[in-house]
Formats: sequence, structure tokens, C-alpha cells
Amino acid sequence: MISKKHRLIRALRREPVDATPVWIMRQAGRYLPEYRATRKRAGNFMTLCKTPELACEVTLQPLQRFALDAAILFSDILTIPDAMGLGLSVEEGIGPRFSRTVTTQSDVNALGVPDPETELRYVIDAVRLVTHELANRTPLIGFAGSPWTIASYMVEGGSTREFKKIKALIYEDPALAEKLLSVLSDSVTVYLNAQIQAGVNAVMLFDTWGGILEARAYQQFSLQYMQRIIEGLTAVPDGKRVPTIIFTKGGGPSLERIAEAGASALGIDWTQSLGEARRRVGDRVALQGNMDPFVLHSDASQLEREVRAVLEDFGQGPGHVFNLGHGITPDVDPDKVALLVDLVH
Repeated sequence: MISKKHRLIRALRREPVDATPVWIMRQAGRYLPEYRATRKRAGNFMTLCKTPELACEVTLQPLQRFALDAAILFSDILTIPDAMGLGLSVEEGIGPRFSRTVTTQSDVNALGVPDPETELRYVIDAVRLVTHELANRTPLIGFAGSPWTIASYMVEGGSTREFKKIKALIYEDPALAEKLLSVLSDSVTVYLNAQIQAGVNAVMLFDTWGGILEARAYQQFSLQYMQRIIEGLTAVPDGKRVPTIIFTKGGGPSLERIAEAGASALGIDWTQSLGEARRRVGDRVALQGNMDPFVLHSDASQLEREVRAVLEDFGQGPGHVFNLGHGITPDVDPDKVALLVDLVH
């Protein structure tokens, strides 16, 4: 019997498994009543993130309910710019906001690469706590935002639907944009290497906003920096490089190029057929995904049909990690998650 730890890692390396592994983006989150209770105890989202014991607690909560094949560290993709001094806050119903934005040459020049053992020590300590609690039973996925996605928030000052400021920057002053992305890629590389050294078993780059770029701009301002990060991951605690996952939401048009970036696996959103993605990238990478999160509102019979459809779309052979095509939504019934995991297995 292949352990849960090895099932995920083997699938990411395109090796045979006894059952398709499954985990869920945002699996530690608001759909769980125990998460809501812990967040209430913390007082606010940032305190929850920055208290290693609480971050460990919520990381482990979904594994105590469901037979998931991985834990994913509870943290945020914007920890790096917060450590750079931009003053991150996250409000319910509003999303992330920075008290300072990055718009000028002097703003970019003032940015340094945060030291994971000082400015981001709370994240690394959370990794150490989680890995101690997991005791090699289940793998832990570490993560970071992609440089492009992080830069989008830093320039815009928070969430946006139009991306006016960051798009103006890349077309009006591409050299400044690339300088910002370069320091962010260095920061993410150091950050992920520290997570690996602390014990994570795989790492994922969340390129949430890469899909807003046209193909050439995506290559120039997003993909090349993720490739640079993957090439810079040198931490090998067990003698092997940890598997890496790139997830670009809306990245379907660029799948072939993403597959050449050096990652072990590509996350696929629900707008792209897994079977078609597999035909396009061949055996270069594993695939992760890709059920629409809103299927979890279906009844049991429809949920079973949708799970079966995803598995059949991928087809036979190694290299599939079942996941949603994006994060689970807060209004999902946890019992549907339990059913989903059982159906996949």
C-alpha cells in the first residue's frame, strides 16, 4: 500500500500510484466551522497568519476531517510584500490592501529581499510545526505567489478587476516593471528554499493573475520569472529536488510554454479540458485539477458524475493530482468535500 505521503509525490513525478491523490486549494478555510472558530479566536486574518501555532492548527484541520493526500500550509501569497514594509491588511469581504504602493523608481529601489528567518520567520516556524505534527504521514505543500501576481497587488494597492496601474507600468516603463519582478523572483526563490529546508515536500507557485496578460506579455512578465524561481530552487533535504507546481489561472493558451518552464506539474483551471491539456503537453509534466469548485453545490449523484468525468478526461496512466480548478468557496458543505475525496479514491 502506497502511503498518503508517497501517493502525492509519486503522482507529481509521474510515477504509478494506487489511487489518484486529491487535495483542494483553500482546503483550510472558511467553509470549515473549526476554521471560523480559530480565526475568531485570533481576532483577524493577519494574526492568524502570523501566529505559527494557529497557522499550524488550521493547516491540519482539513486532514482531521478528510482523507486528503496533502496538507497545504496556511499562509498568504502576499507575505513577501508585507515583509518588505508595504503594510498588508486583509478585511472580510474586501480582500487584501496595502498601506503603501509601489509606483516609482525610488519605490522599487527601496525594496530588498526579505530574510525568511527574520522578517518571515513566522511562516518558516509554522512549516516546522506542521511537519513535526504530520510526522511524515502526509506531505506538506508550501507555496508562494508568482512575481507577476505579487507585483499586481503591490502596484494596484489591493484587489482590482481592471489592472490599470500594473498594465500601464509594463507598457509605459517595462524596464521598471522588470526590475520589480526581478527582486520579487529573488525573494520568492529564497522564501521557497527556506520552506523546503524547513520541511515542505512540494512547492506551488500561484500565478493568479497571469491569465490577464496576452501571450507575449505573459512570457515576458510572468512565465520567465517563474522559470527563474524553479531553476533557483536548490534546497534538497532528502537528496532529491522537491516537486514543483505552477498554477496560472486562465493559462490555457500558454500550456505548452508553461510545460517548458521546468515545473513537475501544471495546475489546470476548469475552463481547460484535462484530456486536451494532456495531449498538448505530453509526458513532460503531471497535471493537477480541475473540477469547477461550484460542482460541490451539486447533489451526490451529480457530484459523482462530475468526479468521474474529470478522471476519465485525464485518462489512464500516471501524472494526475485531482483538485478543483480554483479554490473552494466559503459556502460549501464540508460533507460534500468528504464525499468528493472518497469518490476520487
